[in-house]
Amino acid sequence: MADRSDSLADILERVLDKGVVIAGDIGVSVVDIELLTLRVRLFIASAQTAKEMGMDWWTNDPFFAPKSVPVELDNTENAQLRARVADLEAALAAASHRTELPR
Repeated sequence: MADRSDSLADILERVLDKGVVIAGDIGVSVVDIELLTLRVRLFIASAQTAKEMGMDWWTNDPFFAPKSVPVELDNTENAQLRARVADLEAALAAASHRTELPR
């Protein structure tokens, strides 16, 4: 066995380069009745490694990247959504008139 001394920086660099997953479950029970279960999944890696694995949720999260979320909807999409809401409101109003009892 070769004597090899890795510094903390070397180990950290290797972990961030490859990534490491820590997984576990924590359960709280009283008298054999499970009250709470926590599933813990922790992934430690560099941002570049996470992106390569398809885990780049922070790029579209408005808290971490406020400029990534469009402030306004596209005008055509906005118009389409307004038309759908108007159609749904009209259908709801028509349905409520049909179900009303005469006074």
